[in-house]
Amino acid sequence: MGAERAALLARLNVLTIEDLLLHRPRRYEDRRRFQSIKVLKLDEKSTTRGKAVAMGIKRFRKGTQSVFELILDDGTALLHCRWWNLPFMENYFAVGDEVVVYGKVLSLRPRTMDHPEVEVVEPGEEHFIHFNRITPVYPLTEGLPQRWLRGLVWRVLEGFEKSIVEPEIGPVNPSACGPARPTRGDAVRMLHFPEELADVETARRRLALDEFVALELRLRARRKVFEAGARALPCGGDNRLIKPLLTALGYKLTAAQTRVLREIRADLRGAHPMRRLLQGDVGSGKTVVSACAALMALESGFSAALMAPTEILAEQHFRNFKSWLQPLGVRVELQTGSRKTGGGDEPAPGSHTPAAVFIGTHALISEGFKLPNLGLVIIDEQHKFGVAQREQMVRKGHFPHLLVMTATPIPRTLGLTVYGELDLSVIDQLPPGRGRIRTFVRPVDTLPLVWKFIREKLAGGRQAYVVYPQVEKTGKNEVKAVTRELGNLERALAPFRVVLLHGRLRGAEKESVMAEFRGNAAQVLLATSLIEVGVDVPNATVMLIENAERFGLAQLHQLRGRIGRGAHESFCILVSGCGTPEALERLKVLAETTDGFRIAEADLKLRGPGELLGRQQSGAPDFRFGDLTTDFELIVEARRLVSERGSNITCPAESFSGR
Repeated sequence: MGAERAALLARLNVLTIEDLLLHRPRRYEDRRRFQSIKVLKLDEKSTTRGKAVAMGIKRFRKGTQSVFELILDDGTALLHCRWWNLPFMENYFAVGDEVVVYGKVLSLRPRTMDHPEVEVVEPGEEHFIHFNRITPVYPLTEGLPQRWLRGLVWRVLEGFEKSIVEPEIGPVNPSACGPARPTRGDAVRMLHFPEELADVETARRRLALDEFVALELRLRARRKVFEAGARALPCGGDNRLIKPLLTALGYKLTAAQTRVLREIRADLRGAHPMRRLLQGDVGSGKTVVSACAALMALESGFSAALMAPTEILAEQHFRNFKSWLQPLGVRVELQTGSRKTGGGDEPAPGSHTPAAVFIGTHALISEGFKLPNLGLVIIDEQHKFGVAQREQMVRKGHFPHLLVMTATPIPRTLGLTVYGELDLSVIDQLPPGRGRIRTFVRPVDTLPLVWKFIREKLAGGRQAYVVYPQVEKTGKNEVKAVTRELGNLERALAPFRVVLLHGRLRGAEKESVMAEFRGNAAQVLLATSLIEVGVDVPNATVMLIENAERFGLAQLHQLRGRIGRGAHESFCILVSGCGTPEALERLKVLAETTDGFRIAEADLKLRGPGELLGRQQSGAPDFRFGDLTTDFELIVEARRLVSERGSNITCPAESFSGR
């Protein structure tokens, strides 16, 4: 084709024959059954056809505005098609043309469609590719006609369909792609020119399976290369530090914690460096598991480092690790942007420096900070870090073991794809003795009753969190800001003391505020979402979140995890001034369950994988056909096929795996 058309296709990322065959239609029109113009219904999208009986341009507002109108007649009624400020549209039609129209009727007197999709029926095309069939409608770019692209796909399929490589992936579970799994070639044809609309989903699932197989092959190949080039440091330990720690804790680990520790120890004793993801709901006890993992490395003569996303969380880990490990003679150091306790220097040649635990924020990966004899890297709240930051941390040592943790449970599909290179451990049990958390969704006009309820709980000796979305008021929106609302909150909850916490405070100021709240010198902590991780005050049993619709489900679940850490019953109140059904449906999920895994699945369906993962999680697959919100069984099937057949699988070209 000519350079101009090729350039237009390139805008759609169509650079090769393969790209064209995988250019997925955005919808389909059933052009086997046209509706007559007379029966078209208001506000319903429909397909009809008629003969152009009149056309013209009306100009107004001194010629700066215009509307082109095309009037069609099918013998039953007239249809007025209008295009605003697109006068060049008159070049595409002539009186007498037979025109196919797809759009929504906006008025019945006269019957009118604004900016419908239209095609002129050319002589001899009645039984060709554009009509009398289920017709694909493709994503386009300016200057690229729908009919031309559809005709190109048809011609390419005619010439290349027999050249489409059929991956040798062996017998597939029939339920994975439907009762009759099509070949890849059949799936591509069904994608573009299906005989029935049900064929489209069958084709999508078949092509999605190929994408998941290709991804799984890449993940396994990458893991194999890593294991071939990396010998594990012996960090299995001998229990001489862990046993006294578990005795001193004063409580018994749950069966889930014990199981996960066995999995971690097996990795630390293995031939290849551990690469493990530890999932556990808020309050499930991941921190003590990470402390035991660090002790395994220390018992083996290696240091451990734990990186957290915020100074508040790093400080909390530092306090916990110090109270647990210092009595055992273990050195614990803190490294954040505002506070450093020492350590981190390379030992002098020939000298012996005892292994230590280094806890910090991004400051741990700063170029000048050294982590001598690093055996284990622990990354908390993995979703807050980018892949590059994780790799920077690992490069501080020579193939150290890696344990990444998250209290935001990862949906199953993301766990098998985005995090597919990591082995998975799950703490699916909460420690005994935790109070129940009850969650309520309330409109803004109930706030006086909410404040009364909170005052009653404070009078009973409990403490409360109040969370607003932003630090300072911006624009004319109704979103509340902590700095603006401090005075209002003090009046609403008098005589109880309110303290303020947000990300713009200096490190020492944050620590001072948290010390007051932990010691119950202040009964109410007014904060932004900064407290979603790293705050553990068992006496705090109430959380009020205003403008709750501004937060994601996972973030709300994390915030809610700050309460329910003691034996008392806890209450989370989500206040929303947004009455849209979508917003209320999201918040209703929180009211119905405290199961983080169910919430994560709901969040994935509502927000999609891109928004859920955020920009930092580079490497998230961008599938053409796979859907991470619905295709769990296809991903499992792909893993089974690769596991059973391994390198015997031949797969389509790399680009088939998505971009």
